[in-house]
Amino acid sequence: MIVRQPSIPTGRDTPPRDSEPPALPARWDPLVRAFLNDRAALDRAVARFGTPLHLVFPAVFGRNLERLTDVLDAARVPYRICYAHKVNRSRAFVRTAAALGAAVDVASAGELESARQAGFPPGRIEVTGPKGEAFLHVLAGSGVTVNVDNHWELRTLARLAGAAPVPVLLRISGFPGSQVSRFGIAVDTVDQAFDVLADNRDRLDFRGLAFHLDTGDTAERVRAADTCLTLLERAYARDLLPAVLNIGGGLRQVFTADADRFDDYVHRLRAGLTGHGPRMSWGTDTFGYHVDGSAVRGTPVFHKYANTVPADEMLAELLAAPLDSQGGRSIGRVVADNLLEIWLEPGKALTDHAGITLARVEFVKEAADGSVLVHLDLSRDTVTPADQEVMADPLLLPGPGPAPSGSPIGVYLAGRLCLERDLVSTHKIWLPWYPRPGDLIVFPNTAGYHMDLSAGPAAMHPPAEKVAVDLRDGRFGITPDDEFRPVLPHPGSASPEVS
Repeated sequence: MIVRQPSIPTGRDTPPRDSEPPALPARWDPLVRAFLNDRAALDRAVARFGTPLHLVFPAVFGRNLERLTDVLDAARVPYRICYAHKVNRSRAFVRTAAALGAAVDVASAGELESARQAGFPPGRIEVTGPKGEAFLHVLAGSGVTVNVDNHWELRTLARLAGAAPVPVLLRISGFPGSQVSRFGIAVDTVDQAFDVLADNRDRLDFRGLAFHLDTGDTAERVRAADTCLTLLERAYARDLLPAVLNIGGGLRQVFTADADRFDDYVHRLRAGLTGHGPRMSWGTDTFGYHVDGSAVRGTPVFHKYANTVPADEMLAELLAAPLDSQGGRSIGRVVADNLLEIWLEPGKALTDHAGITLARVEFVKEAADGSVLVHLDLSRDTVTPADQEVMADPLLLPGPGPAPSGSPIGVYLAGRLCLERDLVSTHKIWLPWYPRPGDLIVFPNTAGYHMDLSAGPAAMHPPAEKVAVDLRDGRFGITPDDEFRPVLPHPGSASPEVS
């Protein structure tokens, strides 16, 4: 069937010639950019695996791990970095983490098996999240550390433990100033857990306390750490000997390459919602805002995409934060002085910029209201975590032949499911030319939850393939993710640089 390409519309979908079109410039890792600039390598990947296609870059993952390690080394604190496996199913990432000496945080029996196959010994595996009795039965004799979510889990582990005591952490929640959480043991009931631990010393090996906050706010994390340090003192008074403070994950990614243009886009988007500017949203979508006449209130679903502070800086700020209850000493210093070990569970931070997703333009059409819809061969859940709107512009690359000339065009990206809600972008995106069937769309920074969290087999579409990309001897290699094995540089050798 031949699909007629409509004429390029004018007016509200084409930005004025004397103004710069709204944009959400994405940040791209130099290695990823180099791969995209190597059209021969890109075409080899597409020819072999087709589209949609997830590409992961283990070398970028390794660099992210090194940056966090450098911060912890500079703080002179004992530490353990546990890669949060749930952020991506990639075998290449978990194998790279194992090869580089990290630990791993798993949240299911499937992730536990993946970690074992990647080479993690029990002593470098931590299990988090809610757990049923069947899973706890497996964990009780496995030698892995169980990050206990609630009192029932703790009592059940005590009952299931065999000859060797089960290493456990207690996850704490309900900190002053923090939102209520469905996870963890409430601060004011911790003494009940200490009673269980004290009564089962031969069955439970209490290693320490943990918290995980759904925020990047340093002050809130400092309050949580301060509370946990106080609780550790109460544990010592019970003759318990914890040695770990697990500060969880939540270190953010950096999606935007231009914070000013991000703010400008959001300003225009909000103006459009109230009718004070061109509408830049599909239909009645308000992105979580509450629109009341000329006012726009509330928190949008895309607020984290504006972050400009990288994970290593966030971690350094947290470790250097003073604690009033400890005479102004920093968290890092208090941990070191008390011979504690800091654990953390980064997921997004380790996969930041370590993955992209390719899609192919199937056809372009015009909706009844004049909006231009670019239909792709993937669905929204392939590149969008849960209900979030991804506020970072994709790249448009030409299919066969050179890029055409043309003016930027405002479009919405549509998915392949026969559902009204399957819009990959419900905010308007300006592309450099009118897309053609066969052109490629490249979504940036999709490794952190975007690839796997919501993906499903709706309409019997096969899932996107996942492949690992690495640069060896100046040439990009492309390997099925399941088959990738990391090759570590020899000690003292320099890592390849990509400008």
